[in-house]
Amino acid sequence: MISLDAFDLKILGALQDDGRLTNQELAGIVGLSPSQCSRRRMRLEEEKVIAGYRAELASEALGFGVIAFIQITLATHSPDNAKKFRALINRVDDIQEAYSLTGDADYVLKAVLRDLKSLSDIVNNVLMPHPSVAHVRSSIVLDRLKESGKLPLRA
Repeated sequence: MISLDAFDLKILGALQDDGRLTNQELAGIVGLSPSQCSRRRMRLEEEKVIAGYRAELASEALGFGVIAFIQITLATHSPDNAKKFRALINRVDDIQEAYSLTGDADYVLKAVLRDLKSLSDIVNNVLMPHPSVAHVRSSIVLDRLKESGKLPLRA
């Protein structure tokens, strides 16, 4: 883990709010000169603390009206089976996130889809027939109460 001071945390917090800030704008927010801010930002990028920059797209505006969480139980718990399952989910663009879990399910997937038919297609034509999968349970999101990719940075 890299050592971060209060200025680094301010830079990271400001960039989480707006990744398009110029060094001049960032310097004004953080209270450093633009050149100091630029050097710190470059160090944070080189150290992979800042993993990248991207545009955050509005899924509903683009016609993706369904979010589903899909719990998966594997057929067998072997390294080879887990590898096959990971390869499967990495091929499916509708699956945004995937986590290995403790508890009843082995994995939980977050899928963003255009409609319920798309969810049915993934469950019935992609996941269920795959030999690594034993059980699939899906839950459809009714309302999004909070969504944030921001880390809770504190000094």
